[in-house]
Amino acid sequence: MNVRRALLSEFVGTAMLLCAVIGSGIMAERLSAGNAGVALLANTLATVFALYVLIELLGPASGAHFNPVVSTVMAFKGRFGADRRFWLLVLFVAAQLAGALLGAWLANAMFDLPVWQTSNKLRASPGQWLAEAVAAAGLIFVVLRAPAGKASTLVAAYIGAAYWFTASTSFANPAAVIGRMCSDSFAGIAPSSALAFITAQFVGGSAGAWLSNALGER
Repeated sequence: MNVRRALLSEFVGTAMLLCAVIGSGIMAERLSAGNAGVALLANTLATVFALYVLIELLGPASGAHFNPVVSTVMAFKGRFGADRRFWLLVLFVAAQLAGALLGAWLANAMFDLPVWQTSNKLRASPGQWLAEAVAAAGLIFVVLRAPAGKASTLVAAYIGAAYWFTASTSFANPAAVIGRMCSDSFAGIAPSSALAFITAQFVGGSAGAWLSNALGER
């Protein structure tokens, strides 16, 4: 792995993913005339298409994690190498978080909103925390079990489905939580709701990795 290229890939990929998620949420909210179902559908489609493209294009450079939970699981599975996995994990997560912030700010700016803002959208209920654990567990399970060359399709399809079958609309990504905190829009999440979401995501990710391991390595 070329570390510089991998970190640039994670930074750019996470930035573009959050720009797509937040930007499509803003556009959907403006055009849906108050119909939350239509807005969510538009937000889902944009996210699915963006995920597929980004994983296809950037996967060869970094594995296209764009997600601290995915990177953490990969580090524990030795995908970063035993001798430097801790430092590579730290660098990957830092690149993802920085990219998420840039993506949020870019989406805000494109829609003539204040670049620096904080979401007021509370997402705080036991059902949503459980939903995030389920969403993250499923994502990690798909990532670990996807046949070679099919991860982009399967991950995008899973996230698209999970937008609709989870009460939280499937963030499943701590970097997405951080980025979406910075946009007071349809896709946003209030900072006070963030810690519980992130905790649930790591718990769910661990469960997904355990289940994949229990079924046997691919």
